[in-house]
Amino acid sequence: MVETDPDTRIITMKRRSDGRLLKVADLVWDEQRDRDKVITFLRNIQKPEDVDLIIALGMAKEGFDWVFCEHALTVGYRASLREVVQIIGRSTRDCENKSHSQFTNLIAQPDATDDLVTGSVNNMLKAITCSLLMEQVLAPSFKFKTKISDDDVSGPGELKIRGLKEPTSKRVKDIIESDLNDLKATILQNDSMQKAIPGKIDAEVINKILIPKIIRTKYPDLTENEYEELRQHVVVDSVMKGATIEISGDKRFVRMASQFVNIDELHIDLIDQINPFQKAFEILSKQVTPKILKTIMECIESTRSQMTEDEAVLLWPRIKQFAKSTGREPSLTALDPLEKRMAEALVYLKHQRRQKGL
Repeated sequence: MVETDPDTRIITMKRRSDGRLLKVADLVWDEQRDRDKVITFLRNIQKPEDVDLIIALGMAKEGFDWVFCEHALTVGYRASLREVVQIIGRSTRDCENKSHSQFTNLIAQPDATDDLVTGSVNNMLKAITCSLLMEQVLAPSFKFKTKISDDDVSGPGELKIRGLKEPTSKRVKDIIESDLNDLKATILQNDSMQKAIPGKIDAEVINKILIPKIIRTKYPDLTENEYEELRQHVVVDSVMKGATIEISGDKRFVRMASQFVNIDELHIDLIDQINPFQKAFEILSKQVTPKILKTIMECIESTRSQMTEDEAVLLWPRIKQFAKSTGREPSLTALDPLEKRMAEALVYLKHQRRQKGL
């Protein structure tokens, strides 16, 4: 460490590899007074060189907005997808200093004796879902406005939609501008929504009943009119980020699910007929195959199975015989204890083979 600024509590450090001086904001300090000085400084930074690195815990999710951030690094599992979205949002703000943004999550391999290994599997699946959510977070952003007449055309970065309710209160405007991705993450994690997304429930039921219920739970202080304004923007934003825009001659068309509509004829009633998360589910259905899930399960099983090399080698002839007679490998979920043990031995042998690079 070279010095600490007494007014801002920003630390100047010399990097050992090249001697470069780095400005570090430490938000993990125990002293509240020092943290307050750092936070005040961060809320007023004007240029990328004002700070190079921020070390934070809970403050990474709220409390400041560092638009110049290019790389977010987290250690360990997050409590929820919403938390992940909030942290990633710190490094994906549009800013003139960057053309590339990166998020890195360091996750420790679960210990073989850890009772929370099952939770680790769930977190892996959360990570898969999160990657889909990032499609929404990083997709091109539009400002949605009400279309008044045929002559009211959309400007750059705008989409004008007939019947759309624009926010009338500062509260709703703030949610739309700052917390929309957070709200969508909450919606995606809801049990009722996860059952509805595959298409078993009519899109209008999702948009007009399920989504409003979740919004009411998250924001119980809104008025009825504010609920409807926010609901419409959640649905429109989700549908349009899953859509593609195509140009034919001097007209622009938008492809939403199976519908192909002139962009100048968009209406909120039409958008309400589309499942806003159907595309994400279709991607998930294609990417998370039974084979991938089986691989995840085997990877976790290999860390907790009490299998020795001697036992695995002894069981190998039985495994080959089982596969020959049944046409399949032994299953880890089998009720027969011998088959389950053979499956554990097979997982162990596969793991050892990967370790040796064979």
